[in-house]
This record gives sequence, C-alpha cells and structure tokens, in this order.
Amino acid sequence: MSTPGDEPMCNSSTDSVNQKSTDKKWTYSDYYSWRNGERWELIDGVAYIITQSPTTRHQELSGELSVQIANHLQGKHCKVYTAPFDVRLPEYEGQPDDEITTVVQPDIVVVCDTGKLDDRGCKGAPSLVIEILAPKTAERDVKSKFYLYERSGVKEYWIVHPTDKTVMVFKLDESGEYGRPDMYGSNDHVSVPLLGDLVIDLARVFDD
Repeated sequence: MSTPGDEPMCNSSTDSVNQKSTDKKWTYSDYYSWRNGERWELIDGVAYIITQSPTTRHQELSGELSVQIANHLQGKHCKVYTAPFDVRLPEYEGQPDDEITTVVQPDIVVVCDTGKLDDRGCKGAPSLVIEILAPKTAERDVKSKFYLYERSGVKEYWIVHPTDKTVMVFKLDESGEYGRPDMYGSNDHVSVPLLGDLVIDLARVFDD
C-alpha cells in the first residue's frame, strides 16, 4: 500500500519472520501466522514489511476521500474500507486461502460484491482501489500494483499524488485492461458512475 517505509523482507533483522528466506514463495497461510504487531503485504509470494506509519498528509487525504465515499454509500450495498484492511487476490476462483500468494492493504477499497467479504477482509477484486503515493512506494503503486489490480479485475484504480495534487483514474475496458487514465487536478470534480451518482470534490480532498 502507499504508506512510507514499505520495504522488501530482508535477513538483517533478528525478528524471526525477517529471518525467513527471501527465496521462499510466501502464502496467505504464512502471512496470517505473522502475529507480532507488524504489517505485511504479499505480492506474488514476495513479502514486504510496512515499517512506518502514514504521514499526517497521507492520513488527511485518505480521510477526506473515504468520508466523501462513505457518506454517498450510506444505505447502499457497496462498502468502503481503509487500511489496514486485507485484500486477498486469488489466482483463480475458489483458490484456497493457504495457496493465495497475494495479499495487499490498499489505502482505500470499495467492495460492491459483499459476497467477497468475510471476517478477514476481502477475498477477490474490490470494485475500486485507491492508492496514495509516497516516495518509498510510488514505483510499486504505479507499476507492480497497477498490473496486479488490472489482472485481478479491479474495475477502477485511482492513483493519488499528494505533492502534485493530481489523481489518475484507470478504468478496466472490455478487453480487461486499463486504458489511458482520466486526469484530474486539485479543483476538479471526479464523477464515479461505478458507484452511481457519486462525485468527489478534489478541492476538499487537497485542501491544505
């Protein structure tokens, strides 16, 4: 996810989890057993530890976006969740949890197929994912997670740039790929037909 300090698992730490071989392809079964107060993500079997908390600015952006979405979704079947919230992305329908090798914690997710929800989070692609860029995770958000969300069938993927005050909205086309993004600036309004008549006011989101 797009919080600062997200780093590949290494062997330098004395923590027992950090000592595990990076050659191993980790699964959700491994991930779920790591109950030492740390937060992790798995992407195609590679484990990444989230070592720092989000910045104040990151929290402000996430909070305002999630509030606008949540207010709109009151009384509707879609649900909005903010990190930390586990999203398991199986490689095929019905894949057992202990075989899943991708578990991420996006900054914001909207799930409209509530059958994908359980006590551990969401199993399957959310309808919408929002990641807020940070220096140490920007490359992963715009590259690795872009292709991950695309192939998993996430209908809309938003990338929020706090410094430039811009938002890129990628929408899944009929071929199952993200086309060119819709670009928005700090004073724009973003219509979200995916969620009915929702309109996000970016002036409120980026208000300093």
